[in-house]
Amino acid sequence: MKKLNNCLTTLVLLFLPIMAQADTLDSGDTAWILTSTALVLFMTLPGLALFYGGLVRSKNVLSVLMQCFSIACVVSIIWVIYGYSLAFGDGGGLNAWIGGLDNAFLANVTRESLSGTLPETTFVMFQLTFAIITTALIVGGFAERMKFSSMLLFSALWVSAVYFPVAHWVWGGGWLAQMGLLDFAGGTVVHVTCGVAAIVTAMVMGSRNGFPTTPMMPHNMTMTVTGAAMLWVGWFGFNGGSALMANGDAGMAMLVTHISAACGALTWALMEWVKYGKPSALGTVTGMVAGLGTITPASGFVGPMAALIIGFSAGIVCFFATAFIKQKLKIDDSLDVFPVHGVGGILGTLFAGIFVATGLGGIGYANGLDMGSQVTVQLIGVIAVIAFTAIVTFVILKVVDKLLGLRVSDEQETEGLDINQHDERGYIL
Repeated sequence: MKKLNNCLTTLVLLFLPIMAQADTLDSGDTAWILTSTALVLFMTLPGLALFYGGLVRSKNVLSVLMQCFSIACVVSIIWVIYGYSLAFGDGGGLNAWIGGLDNAFLANVTRESLSGTLPETTFVMFQLTFAIITTALIVGGFAERMKFSSMLLFSALWVSAVYFPVAHWVWGGGWLAQMGLLDFAGGTVVHVTCGVAAIVTAMVMGSRNGFPTTPMMPHNMTMTVTGAAMLWVGWFGFNGGSALMANGDAGMAMLVTHISAACGALTWALMEWVKYGKPSALGTVTGMVAGLGTITPASGFVGPMAALIIGFSAGIVCFFATAFIKQKLKIDDSLDVFPVHGVGGILGTLFAGIFVATGLGGIGYANGLDMGSQVTVQLIGVIAVIAFTAIVTFVILKVVDKLLGLRVSDEQETEGLDINQHDERGYIL
C-alpha cells in the first residue's frame, strides 16, 4: 500500500507542471488567436489596400497601396516602442485615461509571460493588427490629395494621441471599461475613431479638384471586389478573435459577423435597385463592409436574429448616410469612411446595448445594468469618442500642415500621386 501511495504521489508530481500549464496557457486558444492575427493583418495587407486601390483613379492607385503598406510599418514600430504599453499598461493614477510606460520596448514581454490563456507575445501581435487597420482606414478620407510625408507624420501622431488612449479607455481597463461599455471588437475603438478622423481630415483638407461636379469613378472594380472579399474573410479573425479564446463566444461572433455582412450587402444592393434601377458591384461590397462594421461592437454579445436586424439596418442607414455626406453636405470623404465605418460603428455600438438582452437572444446584461442604463453607457461612450477624436485629429492636422503642408499642389494632384510622390506608375501604358 505504501508503494502504491508513493507511485501515485510520483505521478501527481510528474503531471503537476502540465496541470498548472493547462490552467493558464491554452494551446487551443493560442492557435486560434495566432490564426486570427494573420487574418486581421490580411485585412489591411492586401485586403484594404486592394479595396481602396481599386476605388481611386489609376494615377493614384500605387500611392494608396503605398500608404496602407507604410502605415503597417510605422504603426508596428510605434507599437513596440510605447504603443502597447500605453494601450494596455497600468497607468497608475492616470489609468482611467492612459496606460503607463512599464512595457515600453516590450520590456516585460517574454516567451513565458502570459495574457490570460495566451502567450503575451500573441496578444501583443493580435492587438497590433487592430491599430494598423484602424489607422489605415483613414486613408479613404484623404485619398488622392495628401503628401506622403504628411501622411506618415499624421499617422504616427494620430495612432499615438487618439487610438492608444481610446483603446485603453475601452479595452485596457480605462473609464469606459469601468462604466461597462460593450464594444466586443472595435465599434468605438476602431470604426468611430477612424470614421470621425476621416471626415475631419476631409473637411480640413478640402475636396479633390473637380469634386463634386467631375465624376471620379473607381478605376478597377475587379481589384475592389477582390479586396472586399479579403476583408470579409479576414473579419472572422477581427471579430471571432476578439473573444481571445477558442470558445462559444468566438463561434457566435463569427456566425453573426457573416450574417450581418450578407444582410448588409443585399440590403444596399436592393436600395440601389429600387432607386437607380440596377444594383452595382460597388454598392454591394460597400453594404457588406457596412454590415461588418456595424456588427463589430455587438458580435460577441448578440445572437443570429439580432445580426439580421443589424445588417439590414446598416445597409439602409449607411446607404443614406453616404448620399447625405457627399450630395447634401458636399464633403469629399473620398472613399466613404465616415458614412460606412463611422455611422456603422455608432449604430452597432448602440445596438449592442439593446440586443445583448437575453430576451432578444443576447448573453444578458452585467454589472447590474438594464437596457436603459446600458444604452446610456453606450451613448456616453459614442459621444466621448466622437468628441475626443474630432478635437485631437483637428489639432494634429493643423500641426502637420504647419510643419509639412497637408496636400500636394494642384499641378501634382492633376498629374497624380503615383508619379510626383513615388516616381512610379501603378500601370505601364
